[in-house]
Amino acid sequence: MSVAVKVSWITLNRNLKLVASQCLARSVSQMATSAPPSQMEEIVKKFKLPKAYEGSRPSVWVEYIQLAMEYKPLNLGQGFPDYPPPEYITDALMQVASDGNLHQYTRGYGHPRLVQAIAKLYSKLIGRELNPQTEVLTTLGAYEALYAAITGHVDVGDEVIIIEPFFDCYEPMVRYAGGIPRFIALKPKSTDGTTLSSSDFVLDKTELESLFNQKTKAIILNTPNNPLGKVFTLEELTLIANLCKKHNVLCISDEVYEWMVYEPNKHIRIATLPGMWDRTITIGSAGKTFSVTGWKLGWAYGPSNLLFNIQMIHQNSVYTGCTPIQEATAIAFEKELGRLESDECYFNSITKELEPKKKYMATFLQETGFKPIVPEGGYFMMADWTPLEANVDLSSESDQYKDYRFTKWMTKNVGLQGIPPTAFYGVEHKPLGENFVRYCFIKQDKNLEEAAAILQKWKSGRN
Repeated sequence: MSVAVKVSWITLNRNLKLVASQCLARSVSQMATSAPPSQMEEIVKKFKLPKAYEGSRPSVWVEYIQLAMEYKPLNLGQGFPDYPPPEYITDALMQVASDGNLHQYTRGYGHPRLVQAIAKLYSKLIGRELNPQTEVLTTLGAYEALYAAITGHVDVGDEVIIIEPFFDCYEPMVRYAGGIPRFIALKPKSTDGTTLSSSDFVLDKTELESLFNQKTKAIILNTPNNPLGKVFTLEELTLIANLCKKHNVLCISDEVYEWMVYEPNKHIRIATLPGMWDRTITIGSAGKTFSVTGWKLGWAYGPSNLLFNIQMIHQNSVYTGCTPIQEATAIAFEKELGRLESDECYFNSITKELEPKKKYMATFLQETGFKPIVPEGGYFMMADWTPLEANVDLSSESDQYKDYRFTKWMTKNVGLQGIPPTAFYGVEHKPLGENFVRYCFIKQDKNLEEAAAILQKWKSGRN
């Protein structure tokens, strides 16, 4: 054996012994630091979720993203575009990225250039001058704006009215704050015909009035509604506004789909109704407005006394947002502010872009045997799947609600994923959502065409 080989062999043996000793030491350390079973029970018991969060479970998004990763279906479940946003928006981000001065902390309550742009836009839209320093707050997505608005205003024992179907975070956020959700469902006036409109779903006036009392702190409004696509009319908003004023109730208005409203419908901001500015917090989203959901940028605007509560929650949890993202969004807003009345404005063109996609989805769902609910706004479509129930083996899934069993079976066996709408109802009213599935149509035309082909193939029994 050569000297070099002998040295290498000795070195290898030494390294192997070192690795073995480290592994042994690690095992001994783990054995020494792991508590015996009796103590582990005490540890688990003491460090469980705090009472305010008891009963929390992974959301429908967590579960269905994992399902999509595992089975790789065509995913029409999640609400995001599968094609690039407008070029000027990504150009703005590239421009910002090259500026060495825009990669540090910015103002906690909102990047100065962005809050100026937001205030300028909504001052035009609501007919009153907004103070960008005290009446606008930027947040990490509309999600944080909702959390801060609810947590900043709801105290233990306060009642909060939630209109169903609702975006699924409303209920847990209210409960985490110690509030008591009071649910009221939008219900169809009629179920006749092969298609329905989201306008067919209405609130019962008497039922709504009965929910308001001296314990009511807030009502959460979502218009256009997700997942239904309902755009609330002036008459409906006036009813809600009058009840808020009569009972001194806050309105948290989630308007993230404000630019996606199909003719002849009009988006009406409830803050513009008589007497409602002083009791309304309005929430928006850059992710929805500019089709950049991954930017996670939202905002809230309203009177300074209501915004103060949100600012306190924000500063003691998130504190500040992403400077480059806020700067790029400000540039995008400034571009659109200069052409608000033009067809070129993205706020106007996005609806025209989505209209044929909406019509196409309604057509292929109906042709397959679904009963779609054509939305007045947003980019989701709910559809009654029960006419096709004979084609589905619901017994192969173990979930409590039929829509979960249907969507999971479709994901695994047909290759098309939707979202179960019972996730958007309180326990009492979940049966109202069991017969439906939610699909998203802000997708490439080729993927919508593929979805139509998948369903036709399934209907004809060729899967």
